[in-house]
Amino acid sequence: MQRSGKTISVMFVLLVSVSAVMAAGSYPYQPVDFTKVHFNDSFWKPRLETNKNVTIPYAFEKCEQTGRIDNFKAAAGVINQEFQGRQGFDDSDVFKIMEGAAYCLMVEKDPELEEYLENLIGWVAGAQHDNGYLYTAWTLKARDRDAKTGNCCYINKPWDNLKSSHELYNAGHMYEAAAAHYTATGRRTFLEVAIKNADLVCDLFLDGEHQGYPGHQEIEMGLARLYRVTGNERYLKMAEEFLERRGEQSSPGSHSEYRQAHKPVTEQKEAVGHAVRANYMYSGMADIAAMTGSKEYIGAIDAIWNNIVGKKYYITGGVGARHAGEAYGDNYELPNESAYCETCAQVAFVMLNHRMFLLHGDSKYIDVLERTLYNSTVSGVSLDGDEFFYPNPLESQGSYSRSPWFGCACCPTNITRFMASVPGYVYAVRNDDLYVNLFGKSDANVSLDSVDVELKQKTEYPWNGEVEIEVSPEQQREFRLMVRIPGWCRNKPAPGGLYSYIDNIKPSWNISVNGRVIEPEMQKGYAVIKRKWQRGDSVELFMDMPVRYVDCIDKVEANIGKAAVERGPIVYCAEEPDNGKGKVQNFYLTQTSAAGKVLEIKNGMLAGNKKIVLPARKYNSPDIRQVVLTPYNVWNNRNPRTSMTVWFAQTKQGARKAAMSENAFISNMGIIEASYTYRGDEAEAVSDGKIPESSSDRSIPRWTSWPRRGKSQTITYSFDETQKVSSAGLYFYNGGGGVQLPASWHIERKISGSWEKMEPYLTDSYSVIEDSFNTVHPAEVKECEAMRIVVNPKKTSCAGILEAKIETE
Repeated sequence: MQRSGKTISVMFVLLVSVSAVMAAGSYPYQPVDFTKVHFNDSFWKPRLETNKNVTIPYAFEKCEQTGRIDNFKAAAGVINQEFQGRQGFDDSDVFKIMEGAAYCLMVEKDPELEEYLENLIGWVAGAQHDNGYLYTAWTLKARDRDAKTGNCCYINKPWDNLKSSHELYNAGHMYEAAAAHYTATGRRTFLEVAIKNADLVCDLFLDGEHQGYPGHQEIEMGLARLYRVTGNERYLKMAEEFLERRGEQSSPGSHSEYRQAHKPVTEQKEAVGHAVRANYMYSGMADIAAMTGSKEYIGAIDAIWNNIVGKKYYITGGVGARHAGEAYGDNYELPNESAYCETCAQVAFVMLNHRMFLLHGDSKYIDVLERTLYNSTVSGVSLDGDEFFYPNPLESQGSYSRSPWFGCACCPTNITRFMASVPGYVYAVRNDDLYVNLFGKSDANVSLDSVDVELKQKTEYPWNGEVEIEVSPEQQREFRLMVRIPGWCRNKPAPGGLYSYIDNIKPSWNISVNGRVIEPEMQKGYAVIKRKWQRGDSVELFMDMPVRYVDCIDKVEANIGKAAVERGPIVYCAEEPDNGKGKVQNFYLTQTSAAGKVLEIKNGMLAGNKKIVLPARKYNSPDIRQVVLTPYNVWNNRNPRTSMTVWFAQTKQGARKAAMSENAFISNMGIIEASYTYRGDEAEAVSDGKIPESSSDRSIPRWTSWPRRGKSQTITYSFDETQKVSSAGLYFYNGGGGVQLPASWHIERKISGSWEKMEPYLTDSYSVIEDSFNTVHPAEVKECEAMRIVVNPKKTSCAGILEAKIETE
């Protein structure tokens, strides 16, 4: 989307959340309407502004450049062009940005944006078939052009590949975007497209004979939202029916657990499979539970939530540990460097926790929401708004960085709607109870059953724990103000027991009304203040916000002997730009009770954030006595290739081990052979487990191809038994003379006797970065008899490898 050079003005208003447009009566607790609140703080206000002025236009522009929007135009007959792209779910990316744009229109009129949306809606409507079907991959016969498109596409006809086609997934996102547009403008142009499609879905899958269900959940939430807008109960019944069918049609080898279809949803007690699918499904189950009162659904999602926060939840609030399948791992499987934590999964997890609060009214769900929100979710987009993380790992050796876009662009487009929705999580009401869930400098107007109330928050949260809330009802009225006292302030970093503070600090908090300290009743984590309120009443909440050291239970092997650092809701990390050359994994904390220095960052990209300076040592640099930490949510905004870690060893030996990386090497290497090896070097050195200090490290064995300048070389692993290689990382040698970093490299696998190049996963590339492992994951994990590294030196130099880090399933 091309925008004029002028900056789009924006009222820094609390925009609608994905779950904040729920009609009254669907959930016991109701979020406050987005139009009633205005942000004026230093944390969210700039991010909302960037989302509207940069990220949304940028994402539209990328959809234009990659053909996603042209697909609608071609399907509508506006242009003559074949299908662009290779994924059937590309339509959904456009819908997600449209949803975010609609939220912006709800806040402030923007004729340019509104006109752009109307043109898009016209093309979307034109692409819709007469019967309501809408799926540009089918309309443009994508598989006639490229059979490989079938990975996430139809096979021969509509609805014939529901496990992978994403037809119903696209529809769900379209329903949400259409509902948002209708709410924003009052026009039914987009809503009618959604209704026509939803009616077709109900005709086929509810009243008709098609017994399928979506392979990627989302339509359940979309149908529930469309029901709330239209009142058509068929949509609610269809959402419930799609959920009820899961578990009925599973079969061995069908990847049913990956799609959460391994058993009926009401019998599921553990979070499994693809994390985005899972979190969308659990959110849809919450919608159905709220609207139908199903105790079975509530019991199931309660059990699943307890499983996540007790066994599958990162200190950053991240979920979804495994790269393979973008999935939840086993209980306590929480690796750091290989942590996946897909941005979309974090967005969906925030949605789930908000719904859990709206069902139960318990602050523990907001505690989890806040941790995920402030850390593993906002980290998904750069401060400039035009670079993104797909995974959000808790550690990097320096080979991972943000990207301007992805072939699978679900995360950047999801961010556009999510960032616009964040403030919808701040307040909620139930009858004459007013809940203050999140803190941030803002103005609000809230309607209770008996009175309208103006609220003003004055605070520097999350950098400061002092919050003043001015409460001004229209008339003097009695009601209850429910102020959340965060778990971190009550000495509980998170529910579930995975994490605990180890610094022996006992933070205090107090609350006063009109300058008088009170001792309020506590109810589900909320300080309850019941009184007859009048205009100008002031509530002051004071929360100690010391630097805290966090431990993890030993069942999480990746964190044994380590500690993390946080302050308030913000988790901190060490990053290379603040700590000199060399991996930050080399640091170890000399004590876990030091208060540390909390300083404001005055200049540069991170200006306005708070940094922490702690006593620490670097195992290979004895003169260093401190480490500088910055918020995890802003890492990788300054240097595209930098080491980073959230968890720190507590001993010198632990730091040495941490620098070696957590990933295991192949246990059955078989024979390792090189096409050529310089005398004195050895091919086996690449997998001897000795981790270099840098690319110029001469203290450990290595392999080089000196003096064969410019000649491609191979190192072949002939396995004793077949292996499924799930990642490969190379640490290249740079001798500064005849052996230098290569021009390029790749992996080949021998499958059924034939060699084939291992195509990288959509977020990876065959990078060549100095002083770091260059790690790549396969687009598809396959069993192979052998694997070989193909290294292509520069024309005037030779190749060298210090270590190869190979991981298998």
